[in-house]
Amino acid sequence: MQALWLENNKIDLRGVPGPHKPDEALIKIRKAGICSTDLELVKGYYPYTGILGHEFVGEVSQAEDTSWIGQRVVGEINVFCNQCEQCLNGRPTHCEKRTVLGIVNRDGTFAEFTQLPIANLHRVPDSVPDEMAVFTEPLAAALEIQQQIQIKPSDRVLLVGAGRLGQLIAQTLALTGCNLRVVARHAHQQSLLKARGIRVIAEEEIQPWRWDVVVEATGSPGGFALARKSIRPRGTLVMKSTYKGEISVNFSSLVVDEINIIGSRCGPFAPAMRLMEARQVDPTVLIAEEYKLEEALKAFERAAETGVLKVLVEIPR
Repeated sequence: MQALWLENNKIDLRGVPGPHKPDEALIKIRKAGICSTDLELVKGYYPYTGILGHEFVGEVSQAEDTSWIGQRVVGEINVFCNQCEQCLNGRPTHCEKRTVLGIVNRDGTFAEFTQLPIANLHRVPDSVPDEMAVFTEPLAAALEIQQQIQIKPSDRVLLVGAGRLGQLIAQTLALTGCNLRVVARHAHQQSLLKARGIRVIAEEEIQPWRWDVVVEATGSPGGFALARKSIRPRGTLVMKSTYKGEISVNFSSLVVDEINIIGSRCGPFAPAMRLMEARQVDPTVLIAEEYKLEEALKAFERAAETGVLKVLVEIPR
């Protein structure tokens, strides 16, 4: 099959053997999305070799449970062992032996086919089109914030960053009724937020030491510095970014101000799907362009351009 292969920080489209795990479902990919993690993997964020991609919607071609065959599905990206210390204590996404779709020891979704255990799959309702369903994984990641902390309507919440993930975080946080402001540098990002009634704030307008919850979603040291400056004493700083390399942090000030820092990663698929089905969020406004699989290299070039939000790759049936 054709697939987008990453090796030694270079990507190329090549023919590779199809997946062949008999105990997992075989999934024909319909659409896959390029996210910041994919772009960072190409830069060397994590030493991964294999097929890239983890945001997808597809159709089950083969499965031991035949009721799944023909079903349109999305899939949770972490595959775990159910036997290690983390799994047995309710932390399966931190499984000590986990593989991660297109990221850690498991081929991903920029290919004609991929595989996942049935337990990882979620059926897509007929009312949710492919262009929306492909956003399930990042939308779930946005919702993880509300799984981890309670966002109250009275909270002053600052979101630093309005890129691919930041836009989805903004849409989900807005549903809480909190006093939300978003730092968005690019005009297109700002217009998308304003169209949903989400208020944008310029960096120079941010009052330091005032915000109850600050979400950092830029992936840059400058974004972290702004988030740190904004949070009030005993406030909560939510980290949605992954960084290549290290950043300098004044930990003494974090201790003195008694700041709560929460790392936030993967999230719940079922609520994400319900929000899209009810049209309470609309991730499709992020789509900048769509390419065929044979144009995947061009798709990555486009996705890496400054200010571009979501680029999709369509795999012909």
